[in-house]
Amino acid sequence: MKFAHWIFAAVIMFQGQTTPPALSAQERALAEYIDAHNADALALLERAVNINSGSMNFDGVKQVGALFRAEFDSLGFKTEWIEGAAWNRAGHLIATHAGPSQKILLIGHLDTVFERDSPFQKFEKIDADHARGPGITDMKGGDVIMIQALKALKAGGLLDRMNVTVVMTGDEESTGRPLVRAREALVSAAKGAAVAIGFENGDGNPAHAVVARRGTTSWRVDVTGATGHSSQVFSQELGFGAVYEAARILNTFREQLAGQAHLTFNPGVMVGGTAAELDSATGKGSASGKTNVIAASAVIAGDLRALTMDQFEKTQAAMRAIVAQSLPQTKASIVFDEGYPPLAPSAGNERLLVLYDRASTDLGLGRVEAVSPDRAGAADVSFVAGHVPMIIDAVGMKGRDDHSPSETGDLRTLPTQTKRAAVLLARLAR
Repeated sequence: MKFAHWIFAAVIMFQGQTTPPALSAQERALAEYIDAHNADALALLERAVNINSGSMNFDGVKQVGALFRAEFDSLGFKTEWIEGAAWNRAGHLIATHAGPSQKILLIGHLDTVFERDSPFQKFEKIDADHARGPGITDMKGGDVIMIQALKALKAGGLLDRMNVTVVMTGDEESTGRPLVRAREALVSAAKGAAVAIGFENGDGNPAHAVVARRGTTSWRVDVTGATGHSSQVFSQELGFGAVYEAARILNTFREQLAGQAHLTFNPGVMVGGTAAELDSATGKGSASGKTNVIAASAVIAGDLRALTMDQFEKTQAAMRAIVAQSLPQTKASIVFDEGYPPLAPSAGNERLLVLYDRASTDLGLGRVEAVSPDRAGAADVSFVAGHVPMIIDAVGMKGRDDHSPSETGDLRTLPTQTKRAAVLLARLAR
């Protein structure tokens, strides 16, 4: 863990003995409830982590959904499971609580990157402050924080007047297709909301939250060329071949587009030869050829990340123009897949960060600032950009090494992040 994280934890431990006077009596009661029920939160987290819910393990995703659904039912929410057959995934959990306050949208997800064949399956305590487990930070810890904050609000009599909709998607780690169907429920839930809060881990630093995320999409370039004896490469009749054309395209991408703020484009895999095939779904490819034969085929697949839709559109137009400028006797095409939209910076998002930071400082938990959007990957919260005026993400449980068999949660941040969320929600409801 970074030094700054240890300092933050030490401050929490020191200041946890008293509650700063900036909090109201109701807010102090929220913090006290969360401390008193932290063991319950840990037990719920362990139960959730121990259910395999890889995106393609539909039964497991539904089991985690049922676990959390029971929690929302006990709080008086109206719950619904939306089947995901239309987009080839398990589905989503929706929970709604009617009240006179402004509408607040809370976002989580049920799935993880660890499928049933992964050796990484169980919650394991490392020491008193840390535990390892699949999805512990991404994002079952955040889901538990959401639920515990709502429980604290319920116990304090504050939930009754709150207008809250919760969406926990079942395919955040491997989104179903068509994407518009897979995110239809989330976008619908966002309509009319004044605030949206995502409970992802972010960069793992408790002093950071996310108010801007780059969007992401994938792209694929297919190249064909005339083939023949290698002694005739570069000739008028046979031209340059598919591999040279693929190299030209990639190098021109780099020369013309690299270095722009918040823009990255990564060719993750390339195959080329006399014959070349690439399965975009699995990322597995094959190629064959001989050193004395001009390559007839090449395929490149990669991703593109940008901070605004304008940046996406301009970059895609430039990439298409580059691909169209083929070397002699070659042809190439590029296609872009559906992807996650960006969460562009906005004054409303910054305002919500100010409110979250104020809740944290009033709790004695230190300042919270925005993490660079270049450090924030794509997430479901981006789909509600343009529908909700105030959005923040990465307020979930912190940790490290997510998406790896070393994924570790900092258990000290379970109650502290819950307190921050509960106080913010109480103030938003007012």
